[in-house]
Amino acid sequence: MSTDVIVVGAGPVGLLLAAELRLAGAAPMVLERLASPSGRRKARGVGPLAFEALQRRGLGERLAAHQPQLSAEKTKDHGSAKGHFAWIHKIEPSWQEEPDRRGALIWQPDLEAVLAEYAASLDVPVYREHTVVAIVQDDQGVTATVRTPAGEQQVRAACLVGCDGGRSTVRGLCGFGFPGTPPLMTARQARVEINGAERLPPSGRTPTGMLLHGPGVIGTFDFADGSEDRHGPLTREELQTSVRRVTGIDVTITRLSDALRFTDNARQAATYRQGRILLAGDAAHVHSPNGGQGLGLGLLDAANLGWKLAAHVRGEAPAGLLDSYPAERHPVAAAVLHNTRAQSALMRPGPHTDALRDIVSDLMDIREVNQYFGRMLSGLSTRYAFPYLPADAHPLNGRHCPDLRITVTTDGRRRTARLSDFTRAGRAVLLAPADSPALTAAAGWRDRLEVVEGTTVDEHGLSGVLVRPDGAVAWATASSSPADADPLRTALRTWFGPSS
Repeated sequence: MSTDVIVVGAGPVGLLLAAELRLAGAAPMVLERLASPSGRRKARGVGPLAFEALQRRGLGERLAAHQPQLSAEKTKDHGSAKGHFAWIHKIEPSWQEEPDRRGALIWQPDLEAVLAEYAASLDVPVYREHTVVAIVQDDQGVTATVRTPAGEQQVRAACLVGCDGGRSTVRGLCGFGFPGTPPLMTARQARVEINGAERLPPSGRTPTGMLLHGPGVIGTFDFADGSEDRHGPLTREELQTSVRRVTGIDVTITRLSDALRFTDNARQAATYRQGRILLAGDAAHVHSPNGGQGLGLGLLDAANLGWKLAAHVRGEAPAGLLDSYPAERHPVAAAVLHNTRAQSALMRPGPHTDALRDIVSDLMDIREVNQYFGRMLSGLSTRYAFPYLPADAHPLNGRHCPDLRITVTTDGRRRTARLSDFTRAGRAVLLAPADSPALTAAAGWRDRLEVVEGTTVDEHGLSGVLVRPDGAVAWATASSSPADADPLRTALRTWFGPSS
């Protein structure tokens, strides 16, 4: 068996990466050790940048369909509709600088089903019960030894990407360093039927951790040293014991479902690339899920990597393109690890932390501070450092582009559209008015671009914008600036190679 890229892991990150590779003209193959999707509800949604990435591929409506029910459920479970930092629920959506850029609530298994159907529509092959047991790379490619129901097979590819989760086999087999910090706490949560719940204190902090509970649900953040096997399934007995440690009260759980255990173990691969082998998603970084950042972080890894890796295996990548993947994504994940460690510190029991939480809570009542936390957790402050950009570049340069409203002219008729209407094919988009010198400057790259003649009707004041396939703004110019096509040509050469 042979292919362009072996993707190890058929979770959301692996499926999206494979789809992005296919759109960009590469042949991916997904290998998954499980016979069927796990069904574990490890995440309940994605942030605005990941939602926009999926919206660019035409999946927005399918995600949005889950929003009404899950929004009500989350508000009930958390006791607030506001966002939180370390479970201080004060992040006010309406206060944010870009309040219309929001994420989507969808349980991870449902998102995985959406992405599996999407990948299948692109004829991406997914092989289940295929476990990678050895990986060897050489100057020409990578050979993976795979245990399958029919026996061991070898699969040959130009490159291989590990998207196989926090206990990544690929990372271990290939010797990627994975430094970080051990867990301070273990969190457990489940849907339950329970006897004795009336004796429990209200949700909140306790001398040994934190308790969260409501009708049909209970969870603990347990800072005590438990002896349970963290790799086995969460049992009724383990959850009861944790409730006792956190509250000092015995309860009896008579029924348990959707049980989940996680820690705040925070680690990141020292590099995301070793030659022809790369990592993405939880294989590259693990951290506490506080703030709901992990799933979106991995999906954006996939969006960033897919088009670059496809160009690399096709032999069409400009110098340094594939290395820009770890250069751009490693700092973003490091920042997430940083803020989740801070959240763990703010959740530790004790009077000193209580005092600090009171001060942070008061600070969050200040609008600018509230926006700071909102930017941090949403990822909207992410800006890639593009060395070719001048110091006075448009503020959208290097950021992920919002779903701009656009006025376009088709067959002499003007209409309003969205940027995402032109991104389903996975190509870069150049938007500029019909008389713009940018269109002339980009003539040699039109075979690699979706060129849209139109103008934005948003508040960003753009007269032209080049959006990479992953949504990052590679070049933007304001309507008040003199037309200068040289920076656009530099951006086009940087990301898509010389003109044809």
